[in-house]
Amino acid sequence: MTGEEHVPVLLGRVLETLAPAIESQHEPVVVDATLGLGGHAEALLTRFPTVRLIGIDRDPQAREKAGARLAAFGDRVELVGAVYDELDDVLDRLGRHAVAGVLFDLGVSSMQLDRADRGFAYAQDAPLDMRMDPTTGPSAADVLNTYSADELARVLRVYGEEKFARRIADRIVAAREVQPFENSARLVELLYEAIPAPARRTGGHPAKRTFQALRIEVNDELDVYRRALPQAASALAVGGRVVVLAYHSLEDRITKREFAALTTNDLPRDLPFAPPGHEPAFRLVTRGAEQATDQEAQENPRARSVRMRVLERTAA
Repeated sequence: MTGEEHVPVLLGRVLETLAPAIESQHEPVVVDATLGLGGHAEALLTRFPTVRLIGIDRDPQAREKAGARLAAFGDRVELVGAVYDELDDVLDRLGRHAVAGVLFDLGVSSMQLDRADRGFAYAQDAPLDMRMDPTTGPSAADVLNTYSADELARVLRVYGEEKFARRIADRIVAAREVQPFENSARLVELLYEAIPAPARRTGGHPAKRTFQALRIEVNDELDVYRRALPQAASALAVGGRVVVLAYHSLEDRITKREFAALTTNDLPRDLPFAPPGHEPAFRLVTRGAEQATDQEAQENPRARSVRMRVLERTAA
């Protein structure tokens, strides 16, 4: 399946969940904070003819492809090259406030995985880049070739939840003394050798956690998301919703904590009710995290690990 054929994850549920927020607004604006190839955006614009969409993506290749895909919608679409923790600035610049919805479809996009030269996929040999904006910042190769063993171990342990982080880090440092890392195949080979055989048989592909950790480090994904989520909530009109699709526990944990903070007041817990003016301004639309059905997970492999959480603004 190519990126252009890629089916957006939980597409039906995303549309269904955003519908009440969109239909409650006179001129609804929806922000797709992770535009990618524009699959969710195209479906939103088609399903809801009154929607105006702001698409944010730091990847110039993604914006180019999404722009072509969404060209038929004309001035209903505004695409912005930015990181999503710049949401406040983007909305100020465009003069858009009190939006109906914000969508985060987190992680790496299908296009980035499909393009071998981007270095996101461990299944094919490619330069170790992994930058979502390939025009700026250090690459994965830079991280591998310059970080100390302690720093590498921290990245692998925290962002990849890798049990063998220190062992892998030590081997990377030793290997780069012989030859710096440039391409993914050499790193994958090292990971096969570093991770014990029993763990390789039960823990999925041995490169999965390391590649995830490097990608998160290179793009500062978790800190960017921590900064973006409160901005998304504050940008909502009353009745507006934030929809988050997360694919690993680190992202989902941030979402859960931020949503819990926004939907909980600061009053003593033993009060039987919240006095007027002290009610939280937000509520949880989903109970816990929603997952893909077995059928969707079978039809769309990327949906297997998705966790969807939704927040709604209930008061100004």
